[in-house]
Amino acid sequence: MTPATILIADDDSAIRTVLTQAFGRAGYNVRATGNAATLWRWVAEGEGDAVVTDVVLPDESGFDLLPRLKKARPLLPVLVMSAKNTMMTAITAAERGAYEYLPKPFDLNDLIRLTGRAIEDSRRQRAGHRPPASEVAGDNLPIVGRSPAMQEIYRVIGRMTQTDLTVTIIGESGTGKELVARALHEFGKRRRGPFVAVNMAAIPRELIESELFGHEKGSFTGAAQRYAGRFEQAQGGTLFLDEIGDMPMEAQTRLLRVLQEGEYHTVGGTRPIRTDVRIIAATHRDLRQLIAQGQFREDLFFRLNVVPIRLPPLRERPGDIPDLVQYFLTVAAREGLPQKTLSQGAIERMMEHRWPGNIRELENLIRRVVAVHPGEEISAQVIEEELNSAFPATRPADEVEAPETLSEFAEGYLNRYFAQHAPALPPPGLYQRMLRELELPLISAALAATQGNQIRAAELLGINRNTLRTRIRDLGIRVVRGAG
Repeated sequence: MTPATILIADDDSAIRTVLTQAFGRAGYNVRATGNAATLWRWVAEGEGDAVVTDVVLPDESGFDLLPRLKKARPLLPVLVMSAKNTMMTAITAAERGAYEYLPKPFDLNDLIRLTGRAIEDSRRQRAGHRPPASEVAGDNLPIVGRSPAMQEIYRVIGRMTQTDLTVTIIGESGTGKELVARALHEFGKRRRGPFVAVNMAAIPRELIESELFGHEKGSFTGAAQRYAGRFEQAQGGTLFLDEIGDMPMEAQTRLLRVLQEGEYHTVGGTRPIRTDVRIIAATHRDLRQLIAQGQFREDLFFRLNVVPIRLPPLRERPGDIPDLVQYFLTVAAREGLPQKTLSQGAIERMMEHRWPGNIRELENLIRRVVAVHPGEEISAQVIEEELNSAFPATRPADEVEAPETLSEFAEGYLNRYFAQHAPALPPPGLYQRMLRELELPLISAALAATQGNQIRAAELLGINRNTLRTRIRDLGIRVVRGAG
């Protein structure tokens, strides 16, 4: 078989040389150019089995050229390289019909492997191609970062905007799960439809089914009129189910039926309603662990987890902190707060912090120091004082031993049970009882320290405010607001 030919376009001669040599060693024929006009002529003449092009070319943007390439030769795979490593670059590449997007710098072996796969996919493809979507608007979503972890997320987002596949976003509180969900909607095929978000942890358990599926007038006490549920509100668009791990089992059963059959009944309704929504779910909890505990349906998990996206906590990508800081400083100034900068020492101190509240905690810190501290530049000392006031110095979490009372509780419970019932195993639920023993004093202490201010208590604990409200309700904690 004749070796495949790779067409390369990059205005940097050094990159052209490296790519030519690398593809040549891999057994390909290579033609390389530094401009879009020559690349277009080669493609129009039928040359090449794949294209590898930079976005920035001296005579025309690679993004502007892409639709013409795809129109002229729909089955020709085009791989796009870019040094502008943002989410919008990945999304625009997917929108314009690129086979793959690679942020610079990239691994040559990855590029060669992807190019080979693209050529094989093209050869196997028999008919049809995805037409390019309309041009994407400006980068107006604050998903910021150039770390390898974020680059992979951008690539997944770019691919998923072109589909209706169900996505589950996994990440700690404050990592930006709803931002990713909004990006999937606003740059996807359903962008003209509504984006409806509902937080499972914020809705009383007895009202979740009515909230999701709606209810008919008179269907229960207090139902004075018909209510269009979130599925109906999201018709033709995207329904974002946040904190899906907090959904009660009975609601999980109804949701599974909707996903399987594509229709549902309102509470009190008799006629089925067809639904046309894309589902995006999110959670900070380990759904597999919930399945093992009997708190989450395994069949629903597999329906939702078609494409999982894991958002890394901020502590796993400290290199993104300078960009995030600059973004939040810009937003603060746009909103009328003073224009400030941070010293290099301040940035370095922030990169050392563990950020239990993730990006939300970082944003709050930036707003606070900009609003409160005088001077145009924020020093490392100011950041140190702010971080210490929010999180007093203590041993790292992985060095803190379990409180003795909890150890005694577990050991004592099991010893007493086996003394009375051996060899029978104790009834299930010890794990949850232990969690309650830990959560009750911890949340109570956080509320006491913040004079009952639930927003500040949630920040202190590093959890979502709605999650805190749910735990306060479930644990029966009485909140007393102080004078402060």
